[in-house]
Amino acid sequence: MNTEYLKGKRALFYTLGCKLNFSETSTIAKQLADAGVRVVKRGEQADICIINTCSVTEVADKKCRQAIHKIVRENPGAYVVVTGCYGQLKPEEVSSIPGVDIVLGQDMKGSVLENLNNLIKRDSGIHKTVKAKDIKTFVHSCSKGDRTRYFLKVQDGCDYYCTYCTIPFARGHSRNPNISELVAAAEQVAADGGREIVITGVNIGDFGKSNGETFYQLIQELDRVEGIARYRISSIEPNLLTDEIIEFVANSRAFMPHFHIPLQSGSNDVLKLMHRRYERELFAEKVRKIKQLMPHAFIGVDVIVGTRGETDEFFEDAYNFIKGLDISQLHVFSYSERPGTAALRISHSVSFEQKKLRSKRLLDISEEKTDAFYRSFIGKEAFVLVERPGRGKPAHGFTDNYIRVELDATKVEENSIVKVLLGDFNDAGDALKATITE
Repeated sequence: MNTEYLKGKRALFYTLGCKLNFSETSTIAKQLADAGVRVVKRGEQADICIINTCSVTEVADKKCRQAIHKIVRENPGAYVVVTGCYGQLKPEEVSSIPGVDIVLGQDMKGSVLENLNNLIKRDSGIHKTVKAKDIKTFVHSCSKGDRTRYFLKVQDGCDYYCTYCTIPFARGHSRNPNISELVAAAEQVAADGGREIVITGVNIGDFGKSNGETFYQLIQELDRVEGIARYRISSIEPNLLTDEIIEFVANSRAFMPHFHIPLQSGSNDVLKLMHRRYERELFAEKVRKIKQLMPHAFIGVDVIVGTRGETDEFFEDAYNFIKGLDISQLHVFSYSERPGTAALRISHSVSFEQKKLRSKRLLDISEEKTDAFYRSFIGKEAFVLVERPGRGKPAHGFTDNYIRVELDATKVEENSIVKVLLGDFNDAGDALKATITE
């Protein structure tokens, strides 16, 4: 493939949505960099614009449209490529936006270079997408982005079809590469000097459906990669978080005591309406198991409020259940109606005002739990992986159990692991101040 025409061109990359999207954008950026394209600098206009979209909510769709219009307006004449979930779900709508040249569906995300058309603008946008059931390609991605940690994509797609969710329609069926390929990617991270890898995907606990391997086997092999000091499991369904996985993390060399587990609702009635594959008792048992083996573990939890069918009684039931969980933080999302989802067949709907009130109540619980979790470690020693400090700002990093720490930037180096004594909260209240002990 001839890429001579790309040398010296300037590209703008814009990503909306999840960490997986950011990882995939970084991989696209590397492909273009290898072809001679550089990232546009502040104040410059781009020759190529790559926009990686999200469609998890109606608000996300709106933000994508706004971003596309703004980027087209600020970079007149640029060749504009849109990919990601919004592009996959609504290709005709996106390709009709003035200035957009091509929309690439999920199956084409790894083929940006082949679809730049010598940067010749089109009279009108086109799209190259296939139906979700026909998405077969696994696009590899392992990227550093702008932080110390790397993001390793191990799985894509989802076969769960929860009633509120469009992800299976946007990303297709569950699929994954071989363990050997992912181990090789981790070994390359180590060779590049990386110290921490976050394992990402859409439904990572489902790893292995493509080839008969398992997520448990994957983390065992990754743990053996020399040079990687830390792994984090980004998000894993409670019914796929097996006891053997929890026990392995508790005793592993490099997997951190840090879990992110989507609950979505603390009401069994609502979980049933959502078509989730567990009841809350199983979730509570997973939390107990983690805390039994790793009392210091950080546990983050996703919750959706205001889904269709969530009556006042169901929410109060969920609220009381969540309040009693020994967790560290809640990520609270308001339900957004998505076209084509089964949830629209549920008659009871929740007003915007009620969603807002319910979110506030859960966020208050989250703040209390996070504050208590952080305070329980004041005066204790920990190891922190130092991240790049902002200009004129203190350095920061995270402990093994994901406590954000603030450090004197003159005494630490980026990407180093230092032993510290944890002090009180910083002025912003979002990190613990710490002093180096060795």
